[in-house]
Amino acid sequence: MGLLSDPNRRRALIGLLTRLNAPIWGMPVDWLVKTMQSRGLEVFTQRFSRRLPFPDEDKERYMVKGTNVYGILRAPRAPRTEALVLSAPCTAGDHNNQAVGLLLGLAQYFRNQVYWAKDIIFLVNEHDLIGMQAWLEGYHHTNTTGMDWSPLQGRGGSIQAALSLELSSDVVTSLDLVLEGLNGQLPNLDLANLFYAFCQKIGVLCTTQGKLQRNDWDSVSGYSHAVQTMMLMAMKQASGRPWGDHGLFLRYHIEAATIKGINSFRQYKTDATTVGRLLEGMYRKLNNLLERLHQSYFFYLMSSLSHFVSIGYYMPAFGLLGVILLLRALDLWVQLASPPPRTEDGVVDADPGVLSVLTPLVISHLTGAALYTLPIHFQEMAVEHFPVSETEAVVLTAIAVYTAGLALPHNTNRLLTGQGTEQGWKVLKLVAVLYLAVLLGCTALINFSLGFILALTLVPVAAFVTPNVPKVLSAFVLVVLSPACTLLFSVFFFQELQEMPVSFLDGWMLYLSVISQGILDHALYGSLVYPLVALLVYPCWLLFWNILFWK
Repeated sequence: MGLLSDPNRRRALIGLLTRLNAPIWGMPVDWLVKTMQSRGLEVFTQRFSRRLPFPDEDKERYMVKGTNVYGILRAPRAPRTEALVLSAPCTAGDHNNQAVGLLLGLAQYFRNQVYWAKDIIFLVNEHDLIGMQAWLEGYHHTNTTGMDWSPLQGRGGSIQAALSLELSSDVVTSLDLVLEGLNGQLPNLDLANLFYAFCQKIGVLCTTQGKLQRNDWDSVSGYSHAVQTMMLMAMKQASGRPWGDHGLFLRYHIEAATIKGINSFRQYKTDATTVGRLLEGMYRKLNNLLERLHQSYFFYLMSSLSHFVSIGYYMPAFGLLGVILLLRALDLWVQLASPPPRTEDGVVDADPGVLSVLTPLVISHLTGAALYTLPIHFQEMAVEHFPVSETEAVVLTAIAVYTAGLALPHNTNRLLTGQGTEQGWKVLKLVAVLYLAVLLGCTALINFSLGFILALTLVPVAAFVTPNVPKVLSAFVLVVLSPACTLLFSVFFFQELQEMPVSFLDGWMLYLSVISQGILDHALYGSLVYPLVALLVYPCWLLFWNILFWK
């Protein structure tokens, strides 16, 4: 644990961080290559480019080109079949330069040690997640997103674990551990326990979700604090987006996390040397692993770094919501099995035809397919005819298609011959309820938080909607509990949990940004939230909307 204890090494690291703080335009590839080579690493570069389906809202870029630089420290006492990764994203300007400087300082220190049993890969990736995606695809010889990248000239062993470092300020008051990855995946809990143990040993202030550890767990305020932290994690997990570069490692079954330096108004300060000692200790522990991290949980919600809720405790809450759907389906099945009712004229209600059930199913899924495909394909047409940008055109087209789906009952009734029967809407609702139960169950197995949030809003809809309830009030409730409004409420709720409330106008703009980011995450990294909502959740909700206006 003697990292940089030598004053000369400490002054060298401070000088390196100072040089890195100088403003730069683009990543200094040549300088990074020379610096890594001077530290005795095998240095390689990878060029990549990616054409975005529409410009990025935040950085206004349509074509992304960059270069990744990585150096490999070969294990001196092992067959070099396994590796560990330490990465630091680097972009134009002084963003995250402190992390890059610390990474280079650690590379120099690690080079002088002889106990490494795994290769250590020091990666500086450009353009954040896009660069990391290119490097991971090149390392594993896969191309799942259609990105152009040059093959990697140097490789290490099979990656066992990875840490991504983000230090945008030279003043760090606490270190925040970010765990949420692509499609709600989480690393093994042992990685979080390792981080927390070393923070306690070295005396570093650590947080999760940006919230400090509390000791008054038995008090009302302590319980409220734990619930807020856990709900923040659930909201981030439900978004399906990677909340750090580590999130893309999880796709390849590599346990990874992001350590983010936070500069707040707290009196406690942490210097770069202390952060380096923390990382050195974690990598020495990971270096001694004889197998992958798997002893602890992969499904959990953290109320703090020292407390968590395992799947065995939170899954029954979802199961209770699922029971409501099963009981409602059983009730409909019993009603359909009984003799059909007679009308006022004494005529027996006819059995529903296949067309009466198949037509709304087909139309609702065609609407969902339009919601999935049209926003990107119609952006050029929208830009030509309306004074909007490409990103605004994509978002507004998605909202327009979503709103147009509310006309589904009119289209269904127009295509059907004759009036709908009492048995007809019951058959359709039985299909819709079973459809929703299977959909939510499969979603919860992949991303529990997303499945639970959808269940909270869609299960009440499935339980109460019938053609016999008041139309206006019920239609208002259905719209409020629709997927689009659920996302809108989630945006405001997330800001409240972060103690950063926004006005309605700012919240609406943030809502539009979240929609565009969701579509972009699906195109760039393969996030499943947007296709899940567009192709399955929204059509399922349209079936209940059709039942409400059944004639």
